[in-house]
Amino acid sequence: MAHALNSLDWSLVQAFLAVAEGGSLSEAARRLGASQPTLGRQVKQIEDRLGVALFVRQPRGLSLTDAGAEMLPHARAMRAALHQMELTAAGRQQALEGPVRITASHVVALYLLPPIIAGLRFTEPGIAIELDPSDAAENLLFREADIAIRMFRPRQLELVARHLGDIRLTAFAACSYLDRKGRPRSVRDLQDHDMVGYDRSDLMIRAMQQGGIPATRDWFTTRCDDQVTYLELVRAGCGIGFGQVQMIARDPQVEEINLGLDIPPLPVWLTAPQAMRATPRIRAVWDALAAGLAPFVS
Repeated sequence: MAHALNSLDWSLVQAFLAVAEGGSLSEAARRLGASQPTLGRQVKQIEDRLGVALFVRQPRGLSLTDAGAEMLPHARAMRAALHQMELTAAGRQQALEGPVRITASHVVALYLLPPIIAGLRFTEPGIAIELDPSDAAENLLFREADIAIRMFRPRQLELVARHLGDIRLTAFAACSYLDRKGRPRSVRDLQDHDMVGYDRSDLMIRAMQQGGIPATRDWFTTRCDDQVTYLELVRAGCGIGFGQVQMIARDPQVEEINLGLDIPPLPVWLTAPQAMRATPRIRAVWDALAAGLAPFVS
């Protein structure tokens, strides 16, 4: 067994993890960008070297044996340790150049970040910016991004986070829609208007119900969960929706509607791995994002 562990290289462990978490050779191949035959051989190699069967073939893929299930947390610990080594090494890089990957929601990435990134390209031409618009919470500790702009406070101890402020939300609609349907003056007036809401997500409904508004899914005549598409539906005149005050104020096609609603604001957090925060290129991008987003938060 000692000989087996000494010869157990990371590629075999990585193959084991990919199959265990993906549930099949095809999904593991997609995640790693490898071929199914290669992964099949690597799984056989790690089983041979450990002297135990790690998987059982099922009609719809592969499932872990009891031995494989026992190995899984140790393999994940190896992956976490390797990522931490990468973070530590990257944090030692002192040159003000190289790539910095930013992840932010689709709305922030589309409407707020482009001019900030353009300014960065002018002031720091040695830094290459990789922007990942995503409403999912990427794992910064696994280097899926270097800096994240979050609408919630991160809890991992290995992350450093800064609360930039809060984005105020308000009701709004296209000027063309309001000219056609009239301008509501109170929450009660909303019953006579078309409303744009979310589809599968119940966040808006729960927030409105907590505020004393008896909203239901059927109350919204147009529904969409994608944030960017949602805003464009409101801009096109589909009805009344909810959005960020600063963005609405800059758009001549829409108009804020003051209904006296107390809408909870969106907190904005800038987040990065603690091991990377002091790296010059990360620090430069961090500072630029903080300064560029300042006009949009309060």
